[in-house]
Amino acid sequence: MIAFVTGVNGQLGYDVVKQLKHKGKHEVFGFNRSELDVTDEDAVFQLVNKIKPNVILHCAAYTNVDGAEEDEGTAYNVNALGTKYLAQAAKEVGAKMVYVSTDYVFNGSANEPYEVDDPTEPLGAYGRTKLAGEQFLKELVNECYIVRTAWVYGINGNNFVKTMMKLGTERDEIGVVYDQVGSPTYTVDLANFMLELMETEKYGTYHFTNDGICSWYDFAVEIFKQSGIDVKVNALTTEQFPRPAARPKYSVLSKKELENQGFLKPRSWNEALAAYLDELK
Repeated sequence: MIAFVTGVNGQLGYDVVKQLKHKGKHEVFGFNRSELDVTDEDAVFQLVNKIKPNVILHCAAYTNVDGAEEDEGTAYNVNALGTKYLAQAAKEVGAKMVYVSTDYVFNGSANEPYEVDDPTEPLGAYGRTKLAGEQFLKELVNECYIVRTAWVYGINGNNFVKTMMKLGTERDEIGVVYDQVGSPTYTVDLANFMLELMETEKYGTYHFTNDGICSWYDFAVEIFKQSGIDVKVNALTTEQFPRPAARPKYSVLSKKELENQGFLKPRSWNEALAAYLDELK
């Protein structure tokens, strides 16, 4: 397959390209923001037409959740229109397309894991723009996969794990919210699922995170435990840690569709974290 990957300087795009090259059976074309501005419709069309990929793995995104509240226009241009332009180009050349979406399409008021067909109701700009991207893709490309994920961390870029490890070595104690619950996701595992998915004709919407449920507080405690950092972690409420954008209180994504379609259950978030900490060494 000829694979066209956007956002290769991001956490996920970096690992998608790395895993594609590791498998060694695909021709890989990866582009960072300076090489491809997904908000430039003509540039997207020309590049996709030049390469004529079999599959587009769309990892480029505006992911600054708080920044999106201040500048929803920019977030919409990247997350919604950028996806639309890539989808139009995919349709033109007959490519299938994998789009990465988010738990933020839900409002977080549930008390059991969200299924892929549960009603969406984003709380803020980031979720709205990512959901708009989903809708454009479904309208334009039949052979598409939407993969919603959450709490992503990887080797290439900043993330919660790296932030905690830095703060843990600088401070005697830190505060982390305990009343937001979800499932962390290691980019290597997500990338490998996307590569497995793209070789099937099992089109549709999927939820992928590592297995298990935790709060940000639980996640932080486990990070320090596994990395051997001695720091006191205080449990905070969301109200004690105000942010410009509302966060879903409960964003656990059900992986029932993975099992329904015959995919293996992802490893636990604790195991994935251990693998990531090994990679960081």
